Amino acid sequence: MGQNPEPETQHRREGTQPKPQAAAPATQPFGAESFQPSDQTILRWLGMAGFMINVRGTVLMVDPVLGGFDMPLLIDLPISPTTVPRLDAVLVTHSDNDHYSVPTCLDILPVTTEYHSTPYVASLMESEKMPAHGHAIGDTFQVGSAHVTVTPADHAWQNADPQPGQRVFRDEDACGFWIETPDGTIWAPGDSRLIPEHHLTMPAPDALLFDFSDSEWHFGLRGAVDMANAYPTADLLLHHWGSVDAPGFPPFNGNPADLYPVVVNSERIRVLAPGEPFRLRSH
Repeated sequence: MGQNPEPETQHRREGTQPKPQAAAPATQPFGAESFQPSDQTILRWLGMAGFMINVRGTVLMVDPVLGGFDMPLLIDLPISPTTVPRLDAVLVTHSDNDHYSVPTCLDILPVTTEYHSTPYVASLMESEKMPAHGHAIGDTFQVGSAHVTVTPADHAWQNADPQPGQRVFRDEDACGFWIETPDGTIWAPGDSRLIPEHHLTMPAPDALLFDFSDSEWHFGLRGAVDMANAYPTADLLLHHWGSVDAPGFPPFNGNPADLYPVVVNSERIRVLAPGEPFRLRSH
């Protein structure tokens, strides 16, 4: 099974009251028609940290959680795993169960051609009989019209409070994905603390799947803003917010309102509803 998300600590430890959660816009359900070929690349936020990307008919899902999560949700999920007609690949950034959802990945197994992640996560997938491919940081692979490069992450939070018998987690157990399409480049950096020499020095993506919160094991709000402003033309597709009913848990509690005063060219902040289509455009 995948690991649970990093533990809720700060508010419980200090006895403080969490701030109210920002809520995502009302879900826009979608169905089989959204999996058809077209002459463009369309992204849809699935809620949580998940996205579906239809690259002119090559259909990927990144970190999909379409049911079976162990915490209450604030949103309706935009599609049921049993109604997904086909997937060319599922890309998973790391083993936390808000990214690697074993129930979802098993439900969509009959219609999914391949699964891609790090070697550690791929080993978990293989134990569940998924056709998994494990990649080192820097590896590349092709899925139909999408060319994917595996990018580094710093998210080995488990080592800060190890449980008896727990394995030692390595930085390369988590990753991001740089996805090149005929219509532009998408960067899904995954959950990570900021790595300035990497996260602030990439070529400019056209769309950045944007994780922002006060969590110490994520970019942090300041780090996320630094990253956004390093790529001032990239569309910022917000995620990891407004989905989970956990007011004391910083990773799930980013508020888009915090971004507008500090992000350069704030009109590129995209507060999508779960399931809402977004067309990728090269800048």
